[in-house]
Amino acid sequence: MTKQNLIENIQRKKSFLCVGLDTDVTKIPEHLFDVSEDPIFEFNKAIIDATADLCVAYKPNLAFYESLGLEGWNVLERTVEYIRENYPDQFIIADAKRGDIGNTSAMYARTFFGTMDFDSVTVAPYMGEDSVKPFLTYEDKWVILLALTSNKGAFDFQFTENQEGEKLFEKVLKTSKEWGTDENMMYVVGATKAEMLGDIRKIIPNHFLLVPGVGAQGGSLAEVVRYGMNSECGLLVNSSRQIIYASSEQDFAEAARQEAQKVQEEMAEYLKSI
Repeated sequence: MTKQNLIENIQRKKSFLCVGLDTDVTKIPEHLFDVSEDPIFEFNKAIIDATADLCVAYKPNLAFYESLGLEGWNVLERTVEYIRENYPDQFIIADAKRGDIGNTSAMYARTFFGTMDFDSVTVAPYMGEDSVKPFLTYEDKWVILLALTSNKGAFDFQFTENQEGEKLFEKVLKTSKEWGTDENMMYVVGATKAEMLGDIRKIIPNHFLLVPGVGAQGGSLAEVVRYGMNSECGLLVNSSRQIIYASSEQDFAEAARQEAQKVQEEMAEYLKSI
């Protein structure tokens, strides 16, 4: 998917919502185990069908699938195929946080962009340019580089400063933006660090930002928009638990839709300003 495709989808749907498919087998409604031999996929399918017109992206977190072994990988593949076949306008993110030496990264890139048809993959920048470049060789595919995360441990390293007062996450942004373009690179910036988005926009004014942490993690959509939105929107705001686990009963898909619609309606108001 190209950047222009993504912008057009945002404008058409009046939404920059990304729904996180962090599907935990211990949290999905119990009745699914009685009515389906593949309850995890049935859960994903129902969530997708209920929310596809309200969001522009889905983000499966691979840890929730890898933890189930081969069964989990099969569910992941079927989920991606289902989105592709039924909602081809969706931007699909592999939340994998990969990052290794070049030849290993090349295999990760082949996994997510060749074997599986993801649009993008989250990548850790710690090992530098040669660990990221292999992902950038695929046309119309995206690297989403970790820049400033929403967890408490972000303060362990990401805010450390050099002698010139430059923070580590700022160094990551300034260096890595030379590896690709705003047509094939995005950055993860946590919603709980929304006040930092203004400074981040000074470094990367035109890149899309994937912003987790809104909803259950306490991040504010209004603050994210205030500091992070640019003239093209430039945001994909992820919500996972607040939407997909809105109910544990048979109405779980309807409840997920209601939560997603609340977010979409708020986003529609913000989009009027651009």
